Amino acid sequence: MRSIAAEEVTQQGKDATSGRPGPSGTEDTASAGRRAAPRQPDPRTEVIQAMDELPDHHLTELLVSYDRLGGMNDINRHNMPSKRAVGQLCEDLLQLLFPGYHDDDAFPDGMLPSLTAERLFSVVRRLQEQVRKSVRIGDPKRPTGKTAPIIKRFTGALPSVRERLQTDIEAAFEGDPSALNREEIILAYPFIEAIAIQRLAHCLYEEGAPIVPRMMTEWAHARTGIDIHPGAQIGSHFFIDHGTGVVVGETCRIGNHVKLFHGVTLGARSFAKDEAGHIVKGTKRHPDVEDHVTIYPNATILGGETVVGSHSTIGANVFLMQSVAPHSLVIYEEKQLRFLDKRRRGRNEGLEYSI
Repeated sequence: MRSIAAEEVTQQGKDATSGRPGPSGTEDTASAGRRAAPRQPDPRTEVIQAMDELPDHHLTELLVSYDRLGGMNDINRHNMPSKRAVGQLCEDLLQLLFPGYHDDDAFPDGMLPSLTAERLFSVVRRLQEQVRKSVRIGDPKRPTGKTAPIIKRFTGALPSVRERLQTDIEAAFEGDPSALNREEIILAYPFIEAIAIQRLAHCLYEEGAPIVPRMMTEWAHARTGIDIHPGAQIGSHFFIDHGTGVVVGETCRIGNHVKLFHGVTLGARSFAKDEAGHIVKGTKRHPDVEDHVTIYPNATILGGETVVGSHSTIGANVFLMQSVAPHSLVIYEEKQLRFLDKRRRGRNEGLEYSI
């Protein structure tokens, strides 16, 4: 499978290690030093050897699978948005939301206006390019001229997103006794990154921008372990304590002053299907959570018709598929939970733990 490029690499490797005289006809001291030192294996040689040992049909079969199965970002078909570019946009958007908190140092005195203008311009230019690419997925000939108004309305929403995030920070400070100050919450709490990106992505989702909002929340999901779909509607003073393993589905509607703990799932109970057996999309699949609700760890609440009434508390490990009236407390009662003295176990009682 050796190509012309491989032959060139081989020749370069020979030239680099042969100790040939330079243009002046004499060896320079660096070449002499290299000859005197123990010869190190050339990684290029190892690559060439591996290419020689690779059966030709492996490459052929891989190329055939591209045509047969797809999964390519072909510039002539889509030129889809870049995961890396969207991830960098998320980083930069966090810098716009929390100036100085996501930088190596605090911004210099008096530089905030110019620094913000520079960052905002950069974000607008790159975000518009990613959204423009996303609208062509599935239809390469689709016009992309309507992306500019989407981005304009998105940037106009940034101040209101910051205001909503301030209520989330306040909810975390008031709801977590370990929080020493609000700065700690911005710097160290993963849920702030997750909800900040979700609130930004929700703006794009509401404007009809495809794919990119989901890429944004999945970037946050990978970093924080918190999976909130960009379509979810979330009110003010939202707090996720710890956060790992939380899942909030696309059609969830969450009110104000709601607190979730780690492992909570607000998911779909079942999927409607058409006559051909395909899943019907666009239906209400996920529950609603009204104001002032607390949901403890690992609770699972499912169904598009399920409503958790205001001022309710859902206990840990509860599995719920029906609505709950306001001011309800839903828990599992302890049954067969026994507390034994380990020092006495195994002597004569023959007792075992049972739960």
